[in-house]
Amino acid sequence: MSLYVIADLHLSKSTEKPMDVFGARWDGYMDKIDKYWRETVKDGDTVVVAGDISWAMTTDELKEDFDFIESLPGEKILLKGNHDYWWQTMKKLDAFVEENGYKTIKFLHNNAFIVDDFIICGSRGWYTDDKSTPIRGADSTKIVAREVERIKHSVACGRELSDKDGKRRETLMFLHFPAIFKGYMCDEIIMELYKAGVERCYYGHIHGNYEAPAVINYADMDFHLISADYILFKPELILPKNDDK
Repeated sequence: MSLYVIADLHLSKSTEKPMDVFGARWDGYMDKIDKYWRETVKDGDTVVVAGDISWAMTTDELKEDFDFIESLPGEKILLKGNHDYWWQTMKKLDAFVEENGYKTIKFLHNNAFIVDDFIICGSRGWYTDDKSTPIRGADSTKIVAREVERIKHSVACGRELSDKDGKRRETLMFLHFPAIFKGYMCDEIIMELYKAGVERCYYGHIHGNYEAPAVINYADMDFHLISADYILFKPELILPKNDDK
């Protein structure tokens, strides 16, 4: 069993939301996702999808996209992105999954999962150059504080799960927004990751910056960019640390 990650599927099977404004790499992107996912991921594997999953606004619009996700091989752990407007309470989302008979879809939100040698933790995060400036009516300082608490809670949940069998596992952090990118840095989130002992963090959200480094190392942590267009729509394999060379 293997662990993979990808962000920013931006599925739009029941909505009209073209992605080619971000460049030619997005042409036929849903066919690329289907092809490369099926070539890469096997039944029994797990894929973390780090936000911006669907352009749907409601669960009615979401169904066709989730039917597609369910049809793909492997277990899927979904994380909220800034464009996932369909995202509701966990009670409502779990009911939606149950009502539609989805067996391979779970949500990473104020919780954690164990996948083999890994503790899977995450939250949406936040990304703005000035945390004191409201964006679209949002108080960024409050949002960052909330995201820090969610990260802290996710890590605590993961440790509790792992402690049950006493097996030592690496804590992986999945965010939608980058905590660090091209001179931008969210000090509060980075500090929380550092305190949690996170060595690898995976993020999406960034599109078209194909010259950006695949990995940014800061404070003994590696931050991996895994936006779908950046990794050519192929889920990226995460190896155990001693194999990740």
